[in-house]
Amino acid sequence: MTVSGETTQETTQQGVILTDAAAEKAKSLLEQEGRDDLALRVAVQPGGCSGLIYQLFFDERQMDGDLVQDFNGLAVRVDRMSAPYLAGATIDFVDTIEKQGFTIDNPNASGSCACGDSFN
Repeated sequence: MTVSGETTQETTQQGVILTDAAAEKAKSLLEQEGRDDLALRVAVQPGGCSGLIYQLFFDERQMDGDLVQDFNGLAVRVDRMSAPYLAGATIDFVDTIEKQGFTIDNPNASGSCACGDSFN
């Protein structure tokens, strides 16, 4: 697993870590959409059985206080409220016979539910 990233916004908080596989998959999805004005937004919202859920989606907005990082040409944005929950979290993309999709390994999560979509 290879990781890369460079912070491009004025902030001292450590951001998320995107593996090369995750960055390439996200860039591929953006190419399919035919849009070059979108960034991958990673956020945390209240919900799920453990209290918080992850959200990954393409977003054209840049909000005040966003932590913005570049991963091999893919802009990744984390809003300032989600940043403390996601500092140091690694986002990967797996494609195996058993599972396909983005995964998040978050050192800040003290627990998660059985489905893996929710944490606290």
